[in-house]
Parts: sequence; C-alpha cells; structure tokens
Amino acid sequence: PPHCKFVGSATGKPYGGRAYFLSRYLVRETPGGTEVLEVETDPNGTGLMRDVLSARVIVSGDDVYHYPERVNVQDRTFLVQAALESGYRCTVFTGHGEQTTFVLDPDLSGFLRVHVYDITPPRPHLSATLGDLEKTGLFGDLEIIFEHHVRDIREIKADVYPCRAAGFPRTVDADSLRPGDRVAGCLTARELLRERHGEGITVENTCPLESVAAEPFIARCCRSERSGIGLWNGLFGAIVHWGASSWEIAEAVRAVATMWRKQDGEGSGR
Repeated sequence: PPHCKFVGSATGKPYGGRAYFLSRYLVRETPGGTEVLEVETDPNGTGLMRDVLSARVIVSGDDVYHYPERVNVQDRTFLVQAALESGYRCTVFTGHGEQTTFVLDPDLSGFLRVHVYDITPPRPHLSATLGDLEKTGLFGDLEIIFEHHVRDIREIKADVYPCRAAGFPRTVDADSLRPGDRVAGCLTARELLRERHGEGITVENTCPLESVAAEPFIARCCRSERSGIGLWNGLFGAIVHWGASSWEIAEAVRAVATMWRKQDGEGSGR
C-alpha cells in the first residue's frame, strides 16, 4: 500500500459489515492464521464508517509473516528489503504508533538506485547523513536505494593528508612538506600547497568526484562553485558542499530522483 492509512486491522465486527472510509486493505486474524483482505467501501456513503461493497482475500495462512519488531512504516525501502529477507510472500509490519502495513510479493526492481560518493576519515558526512535521514523515512515516498561508495583515504599510504580533523599526524593545513613526501588532497589542497611551496608538488587526488562512475549520483566536494545538479563527466547527479546541511542534502536527493525519473523514465540507475 502507498501509505499505512489505507490498511486497517479487523479483530472483530463492532460496526457490523462496515469499515473505515480510507481502508483499502484489512489485516485479520483467523483460526487458520493471518489473512489480508482487499476491500472496497461505499464511495457514496457518509460518515467515517462505510459499508463494505466487496472483499477478497489476497493472501493468508502460511504465506503471511509478522515482522517481530516495531518499525518506521514510512521507510518503504526498509520494508521491502525486510520483506525480501523474510522469505515469505507477505510480511505484516507494525509501526511504533501501532500502525499496520504489509508488503506483498516484495520486489526492489522498480526502486531507483542512487550512487553516493564520499571519503573517510573523518566521518563521511554525506554518506552518514543520508543513512541517518533514511532511517527517519524521509525518502520513503521516493522508493530509492542508496549505494554507498566511500573511499578510505588511509589506503593511499600518504605522508601528509588534507586536514587535522581526520586525526592524521601530518596534514596540509598544519605542517610543512619534506622532500619526497607523498601527499593526499584535493584541488583546494593543491592550491594551498602551490601558494606555500610553488609548483612541482604532486598530490594524490582524494576528491569524491574523482570516483563518480555511475548515475544518478550524489557526491560531496569542498568547491562551492561545483555545487548543484547536472552532469559531471557526462553522468547526471548532484554535488553538495563539504559541509552541506541535512536539509540541503535531502533536497538534493529529491531533486535528483525527480529529475532522473522525469528525463529517463526508469526506476533504476545505471
């Protein structure tokens, strides 16, 4: 169902053969197990409770599984993933506020895969923020899956790294270079080194944009002039600033998903 408000729980018949006017589905416990019904209420009726014009069982018995924990019923990606992992045809979920919803015949093929490019250490701000936001259900209506590509810049084995925030012993923003130093950094680091040491310094590029290889994408970069939505090396996506707020990141994701589907008409990235 598109929203839990369309799913009701039928534990008895206090209103006879009537159901709440928004209900399109009812989850009902029977001696033979749980069954899920698709119902049609009278569109011409009045009041909150309407006569049920038709009802049919769409799944029942051993095909139904109750997820054991309370969940965020707005996080549709999680719901479908959990339903797939259950191995059952139908998984019934209960929300933190006792809402009920279910996933029938789970399938992620229609979900949009958004590629996330970031680096660590320190904390991969973009990737981590998206993880936090996703748990709130903020992107539930978008039906997207984030595929995280987080590069660990420690693997470069450099002598000097970009900044002190990551806890490296020697950094571009705090230390002078020594002959033969292997330096890791981005365009901004190269410009800073050029101002301090002149030309001839070779820097191993750590910018997440250098790793972009799939679309649609969202990547982090410290160059504000690169921020925005469009093409990067022929690939469509969003570039957000290094210190972008949660709101800015969420807006970028929504814009990318909306624009991609509008121009491409596909559910999945490539």
